[in-house]
Amino acid sequence: MLIRLGYSADPDDAFMFWALAEERVDTRGFRFEHVVEDIATLNRWALEGRLEVTALSLHAYPSVQDRYLLLPHGASMGTGYGPIVVARGSIDAEELSKLEIAVPGVTTTAFLVLRMAIGDFLYREVPFDRILDEVESGRARAGLIIHEGQLTYAAHGLEKCLDLGEWWLLETGLPLPLGVNAARRDVGARLPDLSAVLEESIRAGLDNRGEALPYALGFGRGLDEPTTHRFVEMYVNELTCDLGDEGREAIRELLRRGEELGAFPEPVRLEFVEGS
Repeated sequence: MLIRLGYSADPDDAFMFWALAEERVDTRGFRFEHVVEDIATLNRWALEGRLEVTALSLHAYPSVQDRYLLLPHGASMGTGYGPIVVARGSIDAEELSKLEIAVPGVTTTAFLVLRMAIGDFLYREVPFDRILDEVESGRARAGLIIHEGQLTYAAHGLEKCLDLGEWWLLETGLPLPLGVNAARRDVGARLPDLSAVLEESIRAGLDNRGEALPYALGFGRGLDEPTTHRFVEMYVNELTCDLGDEGREAIRELLRRGEELGAFPEPVRLEFVEGS
């Protein structure tokens, strides 16, 4: 059975699927086609059900819940850190709410959590990898930063104004769930087997860091080796291997708060692939 596996061109996603790419795990009869795209594109494709397995912003899940189930692994989740808002000087949350902020997409979880933190705000969508330059040049007063920009903003002469992971932890006591992996419902009876293969790939990367990290470095968009390693360590952890009770509670709480904001087109029906 062919499985088109969609994920973003980031070191953490590459690290998770190194073992699949290098044929280091038993694929249980599945054939995998790796589809690497930016998260905004993957969110959009999920609305069409284009891929059998896809990385997805948690914010986007309620819009595709009829087609996809969440996998109990593969999530990007950090405790006390996450997307940040940066500017050329210090700006407090009250002032941020009055500015136009460059954002990486309205379907990203970062956008949703920023709304929770500062209320509704003016925004302009900019490709995620251009936001730092947009703020550094002055074309944007502030920018919402995801991916590796969380570690490289200082090199652009920018200051961190708000860390959404810190804000979320103080609000809820929970890790902040950002990206998730989802599998299309029509994979059917083989969903538990597919889930098990993907989990084994993640664990194989963690068990073979010396091989998986150099592979991930190739997805670092010019990041040096120490920064790439740090980024992978931030977003590939035990909660990535298995959400457990804490991870599931964090996902439920974020979606509950999103519903309160009216962020989703219909009530959320949170369902996971079970039995893997």
